[in-house]
Parts: sequence; structure tokens; C-alpha cells
Amino acid sequence: MENKNSKAITRKDFLKITGAGTLAVGAILTGCKPRNSVSTEGGTAGEVPTDRMTFRTNPHTGDRVSLLGYGCMRFPLKQKADGSGEEVDQETVNELVDYAIAHGVNYFDTAPVYVRGWSETATGIALKRHPRDKFFIATKLSNQRSLGTFSDFEARSFENSVNLYRQSFKNLQVDYIDYYLLHNIGTGDMKTFRERFFENGMVDFLLKEREAGRIRNLGWSYHGDIATFDFLLALDIQWDFAQIQLNYQDWQHATPPELNTNAEYLYGELVKHNVPAIIMEPLLGGRLARVPSQALALMKEVHPESTPAQWAFRYVGTPEHVLTVLSGMVYMEHLQENIRTYAPLVPLNEQEYGTLEKVTEILLNSEYIQCTECQYCMPCPYGLDIPGTFAHYNRCVSAGKLLKSSNDENYRTARREFLIGYDRSVPMLRQANHCIGCEICRQYCPQRINIPEEMRRINRYAENLKQNLEF
Repeated sequence: MENKNSKAITRKDFLKITGAGTLAVGAILTGCKPRNSVSTEGGTAGEVPTDRMTFRTNPHTGDRVSLLGYGCMRFPLKQKADGSGEEVDQETVNELVDYAIAHGVNYFDTAPVYVRGWSETATGIALKRHPRDKFFIATKLSNQRSLGTFSDFEARSFENSVNLYRQSFKNLQVDYIDYYLLHNIGTGDMKTFRERFFENGMVDFLLKEREAGRIRNLGWSYHGDIATFDFLLALDIQWDFAQIQLNYQDWQHATPPELNTNAEYLYGELVKHNVPAIIMEPLLGGRLARVPSQALALMKEVHPESTPAQWAFRYVGTPEHVLTVLSGMVYMEHLQENIRTYAPLVPLNEQEYGTLEKVTEILLNSEYIQCTECQYCMPCPYGLDIPGTFAHYNRCVSAGKLLKSSNDENYRTARREFLIGYDRSVPMLRQANHCIGCEICRQYCPQRINIPEEMRRINRYAENLKQNLEF
């Protein structure tokens, strides 16, 4: 595989490519409701405007799309009334969707595999309560993994792929889909990629569906192998959009470099082919919202009242060929803060890009596990909470509380916080020490994390803390 991660780019070049100006921060946001305000850690309280959302226009269909898109991968859950398990908290989902639409958000991204297979139905219920012309719905051909009793290979068949496509219409309660994606291209080998979309005739089928108007925009989401990305752009097909992972770390430092591709290359190629970019993972699974204290200090020197999340969202919203930026907003506070960031967007200037370059250097030297908590690895057949385990470990890294030795300052406090926090956030039977190394999860990870190895590393760390051993 050709390495597309080696090309360097200066801040000046980035400003030229993205069309960013040198606007200073300081946009005045207007309010609309007395209690329509938000205050987040490190941020400022203020009104959440209903009429100042930044919009971008899709050059192929003329859609006027909100720069903030709602990612429906991480909907809130609750216990069922009969105690038999969890279900989507539909009332909270409805409230979040209503608030988003009232404040200018009109793009909603879901998939058959999201939220344990419940996302499309929950999204459809929430959106059905609004006029159809008030939102754009995006979903995906998630035939990379079985959702039923047939095998992963059988999931790629034409019959099962078409059934999956048609089921999305039923789940979403719509008669057309605004944005339809070939899901998760680049994971697996080229043979699997061709089986999923070309040899079974699905791309031809979907192109006919676009001609018939049942699909308004046809595109794909990319993870991993650059050969699939380049292959799709080389086809004699005008794609209406493509979804890529872009954030200030991945611009030049996608990890691991031998498997993932720098966003600099991905974005540049989409611009060349006149394919609007939809952005996923602007916060790298939340990691860019909780940066190490050294990085946070650099940000505060420039903007004392801005949160790390606001920095990250402004970064990904600045390039002019970005159509929308997806965020999986589970809490109202996150939704409100993101709306404020894009209502309106104030593009980054050259000084701010310089700050984020320094922040990136700090992040790359940290102990982070590059997990975005997408949950593609779930469910674990042995009941482990893989994303929850990684999230707890990463929170300790970002707080500067990852211990190197029992002689470290504040050892006892940090030890207690890790172990108690671990038991509170991840049930004991779902922790890393129960991983048997079956490696079933590895094939589904878009970030190509060696999950069993990282689980063993976390388990060694936890056991050392429990036994007060040297590291």
C-alpha cells in the first residue's frame, strides 16, 4: 500500500487549501430564550442562538446543510421497565432532536449497526414528528457485518444487501433517503470490498435508486486501506459526498500510519474530484475534548474561555469544502456547546493553527489508546466492555494521572482514583482481566487497534496498582 501520510504541509498552505481567512475570534452570539443557555467546563455561559447556524451548500443537489450534523451512533440508553436489559431512551432522543432542529441542525446520520441496531428506528421515531423538509437523513449499507443469523459473508449477498437497504426505509419511516453511504470502506481487504459492493451488483443497484429519486445523494464512508478510497474516486461515477475522519491530530498524524491515512490527503483528493466532505470523529472519540493539562494551558493562553472541544470543532469546520461535521451528542450540554460553536462559525486563523500544532505534538507523545469509542468491536462474545475500559484508561492519561512508578508524587491518590473509577465505570466481570485474546474484535476496529494487546496492557497496569508493584 502506498504511504499517503508522508507529505508535509505548512500552516500557510493549509489556510490556502481550506480557504480559511484570518478572522479573529470574537463573534457576538445573540440569545433567544431566557433559559436557553449553556455553561461547560472551561467555557462561558451564554445564549444558544436559534437563527445563526452556519450552512454549507452541496454543489450537486443544492442542499443547504447545517455545518453541525447530528451523529446518531451514541444515543442515550435506559433500563427497561421489566429489568430485562437496556433500550434507547426515546424520550430523551426526541428532546435532543427537537432542540437540534429548533436551533438549525438539519443533518442526521445513522446506520443499521448503530446503538446495537436500534439507532435507525429511534432516529425515525424522533424525526417523524417533524416536517420532512426540515431535515436530511443519512444512513448506510452496513453489510460488512451480519445483523442476523447469517454469516458475515452472506451479509454481502445482493439479496441480503437489498433487504438491509429496504429495511432502512421502514425503520426511518421515509420514502426517500437524502444521503446514502457505502459503509466503512477500507476495512478488510480489497477482495472483501469488491464482494460487498461490486461483485454482488449493489453499486449498480444504488445508482439506479439514485436515478429513481429514492436516494438523493450517494456516497461512502472511509476507514483504513487507501486503495479503496483511490479506487472509488477513479471510477466514472460522480459521488455526491464522502465521509472521512478529520481532526487536527489526523490531519498529518493518522494512527497507525501503516493502516490509516492522513486527512490532509483525503480532503485534498475530495476537493480535486469535487466531492463534498462529511466529517466524522472531530474529537477522536472525545479525546480532543479532554486534552492533557500541558496542552490545555497552551489553548488557554490564546482563548481563556474556549474549551478544547470548541477548538476542535472550529478546526474541522473551517475548510470550505466540508459540508457538515458529525457529532454524537448524548447530553444536552454537548449539543448546546456545539451549536454555539457553529452559530456562527468563526474560522481559525494562523496563530490558532500554530497552537494546535503544538497541542498535537503533546498528544502524540502521550499514552493514549487511539479508540474513538465507535463500539464497532461490540458486543464482545465474552461480555467485555472494550470501549468503556479504554475510555477510563484514556481519561487518566488526559488528566495526567497515569503512574510510572510507585514513587510518583500523589501515587496513593492516583492509584485509588484509577482503581475505584475503573470499578465504577466498568463492571468487574467486563474488565480487561477477562479478555481471552480471541481477536474476534480486531477485524471490526476502524482504528486498527490491537485490542487484545491493549487490554493486556491495561490489565497489567491495574494489577500492578492493586498489588503496589513497581511498573
